[in-house]
Amino acid sequence: MNITIVGAGYVGLSLAILLSRKHKVKLLDLSEEKVELINNKLSPIKDSVVEEYLSNKKLRLTATTDKTLAYKNSNYIIVSTPTNYDLKTGSFDTKSVETVISEALGSNTKAYIIIKSTIPLGFTDKMRKFHNTDKIFFSPEFLRESNALYDNLYPSRVIIGDNSKSAIRFGEILIECSNLNSSKVNLIKMSSKEAEAVKLFSNTFLAMRISYFNELDSFAEVNNLSSEKIIKGVSSDPRIGDYYNNPSFGYGGYCLPKDTKQLLKNYNKIPNNIIRAVVESNETRKEFIANAILNKNPKIVGIYRLVMKEGSDNFRESAILGVISRLKQYDIEIILHEPSINKKYFKNIKIINDLNQFILKSDLIIANRFSDELKDARDKVYSRDLFGEN
Repeated sequence: MNITIVGAGYVGLSLAILLSRKHKVKLLDLSEEKVELINNKLSPIKDSVVEEYLSNKKLRLTATTDKTLAYKNSNYIIVSTPTNYDLKTGSFDTKSVETVISEALGSNTKAYIIIKSTIPLGFTDKMRKFHNTDKIFFSPEFLRESNALYDNLYPSRVIIGDNSKSAIRFGEILIECSNLNSSKVNLIKMSSKEAEAVKLFSNTFLAMRISYFNELDSFAEVNNLSSEKIIKGVSSDPRIGDYYNNPSFGYGGYCLPKDTKQLLKNYNKIPNNIIRAVVESNETRKEFIANAILNKNPKIVGIYRLVMKEGSDNFRESAILGVISRLKQYDIEIILHEPSINKKYFKNIKIINDLNQFILKSDLIIANRFSDELKDARDKVYSRDLFGEN
């Protein structure tokens, strides 16, 4: 097969590597820097498995900025451009996806277009009607940041939002290129609208679980109880399970904040309590964390890393940003240690990337995720990270 993937982020690059193990893949991106890195077998994202496969595995992968070259002769065109939640409209900004679909159809009318970007409910049907074609369908991805390729190599399930032979074949290709036997992976077929709902409800459930254990942690901290012991006791029930239970400053990252808000918007006049609570609870948690920090009366607060978790270089929608915005309302000096930023300031906050100086200058260090780098300054650290897991 000839496959084109648009967007060299976590989703697009991991899919490109997965599929280029057995098929010819062209990866289209606007960034010349990303394209050059990929063609030189270097990863533009932080993912150890991506780095290993690019440098050591035989792949039929070519990155390009040339749209004409990218779309030519492709059997499948996968759209994996980012969609951000727009607070003004109360929905995802899908302009990049719409542009790609129009350009792809303008260059290649025979290819099937698979949307992998997160989109609002009903978007695929809207695109089919607008372009008068049934060759567009949605297939959700379920990838963890910094583990994107691993999750593609070992998929929990593959969902296809269409029942055509070409769509089902695409699902089979995803499974064939993985490291699992086809009998081990469930290929689930449904309408694109149902597949869109699966994506939003899956991520909202994960956000709900994170929020639940964060609120458990808030309760324990106020009542001077051991969060760790309570969580271990609760999670030992096999019906509940020992996962997604490590307290944090709130859920964040590429997917959960925007997907929960989008799902809530889709409810509109549909009665609900839980979905709204998931969105609101994340703000409540950040408020609680900020107040806990203020109660310690620090003069200089050191922020240890903005990134969401270990092994990541992303801090988009990071919960720590919400905590910082609340602290900035008070007369407290804030400094930041974030090696991924090569500047002197971030949003008017001074960056100190010499760790020893950062620790020395801070009265209190707040860390969403604890690191061995801080073990000698543990008495200065405020973190709700109980289990050292992301």
